[in-house]
Amino acid sequence: MSLRPIKQIIQTTPTIEGAGVKLQRAFGFGKTKDFDPFLLLDDFRNDNPGDYLAGFPWHPHRGIETITYVLAGSVEHGDSLGNKGKMTAGDVQWMTAGSGILHQEMPKGDKQGRMHGFQLWANLPSSLKMTDPRYQDIPASAIPEVTDDDGTRIRIICGEFWGKRGPVEGVAADPNYLDVSVAPGQRKRLKIETTRNAFAYVFAGSGTFRDSSEPRAVLTEQTVDPNAAPVYDVSNHSLVLFHRGDEISVQAGDQGIRFLLVSGKPIEEPVAWYGPIVMNTQEQLRQAMAELQTGAFIKHR
Repeated sequence: MSLRPIKQIIQTTPTIEGAGVKLQRAFGFGKTKDFDPFLLLDDFRNDNPGDYLAGFPWHPHRGIETITYVLAGSVEHGDSLGNKGKMTAGDVQWMTAGSGILHQEMPKGDKQGRMHGFQLWANLPSSLKMTDPRYQDIPASAIPEVTDDDGTRIRIICGEFWGKRGPVEGVAADPNYLDVSVAPGQRKRLKIETTRNAFAYVFAGSGTFRDSSEPRAVLTEQTVDPNAAPVYDVSNHSLVLFHRGDEISVQAGDQGIRFLLVSGKPIEEPVAWYGPIVMNTQEQLRQAMAELQTGAFIKHR
């Protein structure tokens, strides 16, 4: 049994503005190797409708899959293939952009004006970059939740955990995507396959992620000195990236801790990335942009 040593902790994720929406970007700034097969994670949490009602108007995607998980409020979506829908609290949408799709996502708050959700981008291997687009719309009622004797609760969005399997299937990255809540004061160890890259994103409460038996310094946005004292404590908006190992260990604080735990098998292919289009070469990117201009971007009708 070996714990996953911590590779990096980013304690405060930066606020950015995309398409008029203010959001927190946990990662997705061009460094893809550490998170492979994942490209980007956005936390679009806001209590001010003026910061999110502009939404994400029509825009293209190619070469990736987007995973949208809504916790509060709703997101109305539509696409160039004529699909329309609405996600509400607890729902998940897994969109395979594949060869290309144009779509829009327009968030609305709940009765108190609150909006909260996440969007994760997963890369597609070269063999599937130009596959036909498809959707998997998953209502909250279809997502299994398991509860341990110590009060730990886990919603299984994708993958298998504690004998339950999430409803999202056939995803190229073969990910595990879990919403984990650990009760106040509890210590929990969670299994992860050693072949996978893994990260945790904390969005409620606080706690401590422990390294392997020998403490080592970890990088944070505030600490880049490799000789600095180890940092393990995490709280809201903290991103924890793990080295390889077969489990992680977390100690919940006085208020408990809730986090996304995501892992996936690395694709290990070149990445050429421009905005919402992710291919393997610059030539493929230029072709995609040219097709956007000529109206040839959509391959599947």
